[in-house]
Amino acid sequence: MTECNQSTFGFKGVGSREIEARFDGGTISSDGGAFLLRETEQRLNLIARLSECFLDGRNQSFVEHSIAEMLSQRIYGLALGYEDLNDHEQLRTDRVFGILSGKRDLTEPLAGKSTLNRLELGTGVKDRYKKIIFRQEAVDELLVSVFIESHPQAPAEIVLDMDTTDLPLHGQQEGRFFHGYYDNYCYLPLYVFCGDHVLCARLREANHDAAFGCLPEIERIVKQIRAAWPEVRIILRGDSGFCRNQLMSWCESRDVDYVFGMARNKRLRKIIGKQMHEATLQWKQTGKPARVFTEFRHSTKKTNRSGWDRERRVAAKAEHIDGKENPRFIVTSLTGEDGRPGAL
Repeated sequence: MTECNQSTFGFKGVGSREIEARFDGGTISSDGGAFLLRETEQRLNLIARLSECFLDGRNQSFVEHSIAEMLSQRIYGLALGYEDLNDHEQLRTDRVFGILSGKRDLTEPLAGKSTLNRLELGTGVKDRYKKIIFRQEAVDELLVSVFIESHPQAPAEIVLDMDTTDLPLHGQQEGRFFHGYYDNYCYLPLYVFCGDHVLCARLREANHDAAFGCLPEIERIVKQIRAAWPEVRIILRGDSGFCRNQLMSWCESRDVDYVFGMARNKRLRKIIGKQMHEATLQWKQTGKPARVFTEFRHSTKKTNRSGWDRERRVAAKAEHIDGKENPRFIVTSLTGEDGRPGAL
């Protein structure tokens, strides 16, 4: 049998630098860049505060992994691209992850995939098999608190954006439904953003429309923000999926402005017929996209759940592009320069 006893291999240097390959590097990790993320997290103290949103019903005399440690392990894992819990069967012995998770004794492994799985499967309801319970209202409040703390002083105006997206499912998960728009079996989570800050992330089944459950979320977010910033102007923004009478009426009664997209239809197209004709003529003359803006008061004919209970202001863009019409409509409470059709 060949015996290899050479411990160092030399390579051609670069300038004045020598290049050597050796085998005495010890325990090595490829995730050292995560220490930069750790510095940011420690300034925010976010994970420690998140751990306070959980109730630990385990017998503490048998506990090896604290909630803060497990949350750190899982959150840093996700941030570094390790989405699958199975990855932690190897990561639990990674010294870098031990440091990231605040492990005092780095020779001891972190939590395994089964332990992390029990943490993630908690529903917020007491269960004999899931002793760790999260308090949803505390997590919700923390997201908004972090947003408020990011401002050294109260802003004059903020814009809250609501949106949904598909979360594709590839198995027989509970509550799976087929969504025609996304052409897939998925969940349909609701998000509320303000700039880069996430104020709400709510997992929902896909057998509901976009606006389902959004009003209670907006109510609590606006309440918490106004408690900190009583004078701030709040503008709520969303696509046509959120253009619902209940939501607009709530905004109007709470001094919250709104800008919502409207699904186009034949009636709206007829109202802007003159402007659409003008845009078409401009396109024929120049061969370039043509846009003509206008506004009008509008009310829906229906009085059911999708109908409006009052007349509202609609801004329209009569656009002709690439040889075809592309009209767009927005319903808004904004007026003056802020609500100018071309500025929305």
